[in-house]
Amino acid sequence: MPSLRDIQNKIVGVKKTKQITKAMNMVASAKLRGAQSRIERFRPYADKFHDILVDLASRSDASAHPLLEKREVIQNVGIILVTSDKGLCGSFNANLCGAAYRLARQKEAEGKTVKFICIGRKGWDFIRKTTFEIVAQYTEHMSSFDFQLAGDAGDLVIDGYLTTQFDEVHIVYGKFVNIARQEAATVQILPAETPEEPVAGASSEYVFEPSVEGLLAELLPRYVKVQMYRGLLDTSASEHAARMSAMDNATKNCDEMVCSLTLIYNKARQASITTQLMDIVGGAEALKG
Repeated sequence: MPSLRDIQNKIVGVKKTKQITKAMNMVASAKLRGAQSRIERFRPYADKFHDILVDLASRSDASAHPLLEKREVIQNVGIILVTSDKGLCGSFNANLCGAAYRLARQKEAEGKTVKFICIGRKGWDFIRKTTFEIVAQYTEHMSSFDFQLAGDAGDLVIDGYLTTQFDEVHIVYGKFVNIARQEAATVQILPAETPEEPVAGASSEYVFEPSVEGLLAELLPRYVKVQMYRGLLDTSASEHAARMSAMDNATKNCDEMVCSLTLIYNKARQASITTQLMDIVGGAEALKG
């Protein structure tokens, strides 16, 4: 059995760890409020942007813009993996990396070449240990980013698609559902998905000027960047929610460990006292004899 001093040192260490996890929980909670507000404000814009683009695409054929054209032979697949730069957020990054890796293996099994664009250090650390090629990485940006990051990554993806470096592009990110639930989402962003038939009632809802082709040329590149920015915002909110939950669980575990160690300490202390009393009683009996 460990000594009383060792147990006391463990209790002190666990209490200090609890202070750290509680502070990190409070920091994550404060950051989550801002990140959640950003994604909740941006989602209606992204959804309406998608609806308008679908209506535009339903009025034209795939030849109206290169980003709408679905190639007959898909050889090169690009996967944009969005993760956090930092850890201590439970299985959040592992779930995202696992979803991207499974998608990559599936495409590879179909005889396609998979290339990655990593946004976030955790995803980059994971993919670079595999055999897949990393075209570009954006690390140390997730703590503070704006639309410029989505614009730079979007330009890279669009140029790669137009030069046939990519024939298909997917984005894997953490979808923020609520504070207790974050999901690994996979969305195809290129070629832009279009309905096979015109959307019912859409023609009476929107009136476009100038031509549909002119609007597609302007809106399709922005659509790619909007989808990427949405993925960044969702992942940021999910990261803070996952870290807040992980630190809350760690704090509770510290409380349980302190209770367990205190019980062990009391038992060891009682055993020590009992041994000392037995020595005293034994000595007294020996003197009487």
